[in-house]
Amino acid sequence: MLGNMLGLLLQGQISDRFGRKAAAVGAGGVGAMLGLAKSYAPTFWVYVALEGLEAALGDALSPIFMLSIEMVEKKRAVLYQMILLNCYTGGLVVLPFVARAVPYWRSLLRVLYAPALLILTYSFFLDESIRWMFSKGKREEAIKLIQKIAKRNNVEVDDALLNKLEHVDNDSSPKTSDRRLLLKTFRSKIMMQRFTVCMVWWFTITLINYGMMISAVLLAGDKYLNFALLMLMDVPANLLYWLGLARCRRRLPLLASFILAGIFCISHAILPKSEGEGEGAGAGYAWAGLALFMAFETLATLSYNIVYTYTSELFPTYTRNSLHALCAAVGRLGALLAPQMPLLITYWSGLPALIFGVTSLVSGALTVLVPETTGTRLPDTIREAENIGKSEPVQQEERELKAGPGPAQEAA
Repeated sequence: MLGNMLGLLLQGQISDRFGRKAAAVGAGGVGAMLGLAKSYAPTFWVYVALEGLEAALGDALSPIFMLSIEMVEKKRAVLYQMILLNCYTGGLVVLPFVARAVPYWRSLLRVLYAPALLILTYSFFLDESIRWMFSKGKREEAIKLIQKIAKRNNVEVDDALLNKLEHVDNDSSPKTSDRRLLLKTFRSKIMMQRFTVCMVWWFTITLINYGMMISAVLLAGDKYLNFALLMLMDVPANLLYWLGLARCRRRLPLLASFILAGIFCISHAILPKSEGEGEGAGAGYAWAGLALFMAFETLATLSYNIVYTYTSELFPTYTRNSLHALCAAVGRLGALLAPQMPLLITYWSGLPALIFGVTSLVSGALTVLVPETTGTRLPDTIREAENIGKSEPVQQEERELKAGPGPAQEAA
């Protein structure tokens, strides 16, 4: 997790500087090679070192996510993200069955990581982000890519329109340093309140989701099947995420998912165990506990997906990425604590579930402190961010006329 915290910031810098494609292929290739190297580790500490390096250098998820978001229309972004999330879930569902078929850990690592080397071939057919190209002044390369895509899809593109495409910087003070902009954001009491709430959200969702994965193998019954069933619950969560963000608002679905998840998890904690009961009653309690656990997993994943998007909509453009990264880094503290949760079973079997439930309820209660962002344009300044949810509407049309269309919008 410490390696992953560093990797979040490192991969973001690599992606912004060298491109989404380079970051995705590079990180994926490095991750695959380090994963194979772990299977040949001669000692435990060598394995730990390689594990940390893989987390810091071999995580291609972030650049691939950015590339997928930047290559689709904004109105379809949630739909495409839902599809990608289900692909991710599919891998998690298959994982326990592969682990059962290949129980020896060295062989398992080789089976899992060897196919990942195929990501190196992406450098031959994966296209770079057009938006990133324009932001880096690679205008001619971006236009050629647009023409290539248009030809592939039998679409006629107006050359006059292509000649007008330019990257537009919406920052009214380009000489202002990132540090001063960040300090200016932190001086706002409203921004600090939202930042605090978001940090609690991220801590909760990472603690719960990683803790649930680890605790799944401790449930009664087959640990491989339990893990697969638990991960399968992410599918309805991803569908609810798409429906919630595409057709409903942000705050109410997030509040409901946190509160219901907390209730389900606390119910699982206080559910009577099978000791002293009949065999049929014990089996019934086991299945009831598994059902509550899977329902909690669905709601926890839904919360995770909404928080990921919600956080980026609450802050101004010039500090949005910085604050999002800080929240994600704080969230990894929850992931660091997650492996310790099963140890609490020695004091009381329901203690981990109780902690998950209480933190979920606290996060749900804090949700009322943030404004609704549905239907609101992403704020560019602190004043616009502070006015989200207030009676003063943001003059969206006026700002759009001043800023002009971005290259990706024109290309679409």
